[in-house]
Amino acid sequence: MTDVFPIVPAQGRTLMVLSVVVPVIIGAILIGLLLLLISTTRGSRASSFEVSAEGLRLRGDLWGRLIPTSAIRGGGARLVNLADARDLQPSWRMGGTAVPGYESGWFRLKNGERSLLYLTDRTRAVYVPTTLGYSLLLSPQEPERFVASVKAIAPAP
Repeated sequence: MTDVFPIVPAQGRTLMVLSVVVPVIIGAILIGLLLLLISTTRGSRASSFEVSAEGLRLRGDLWGRLIPTSAIRGGGARLVNLADARDLQPSWRMGGTAVPGYESGWFRLKNGERSLLYLTDRTRAVYVPTTLGYSLLLSPQEPERFVASVKAIAPAP
C-alpha cells in the first residue's frame, strides 16, 4: 500500500506574484524594448542637424539636444573619412545604439575622446569639437555645406 501526501497549498501572495506580477514586468520590459527599437529606426531615417545663431540643434532619437554657439569650436570642424582618421573611430559605446549602418548616442573614440554620434556614413562624416568635454560625429546629407555653416556661426578653433 502507498501513502500519498499532497503539498500544503502555497500562500495566495506567492501565486499572485508568479501569475500576475512577473508577466506584467516581462511585458513592460518588452514594450520598452519595442519603443526603443521604434525610436532607433525613426532616428536612423529622420534625424536632422539645424545650424542657427543659437547653435547646433541635433534632432532625432533619445540623444537630441542644443549645443550653444559659444560651446562649438567651429574652426576645428571638418569632413572626415573614418577609414583614414582611425583615431576618430568609435571604439566603445557608453550609451546609445550601434546597429549596422547607424550609430547614435555616447561613444568613446579610439583617441580616448568622448563623442556624441549621429552616424550613418563613415566615409563622409563631420567631426565637430566642442568646449563641453565631448565632440560630435555626424552624417549630414551635405557635409561640406554643413561644415561651412558651423564655421560661419562659430569660427573659433
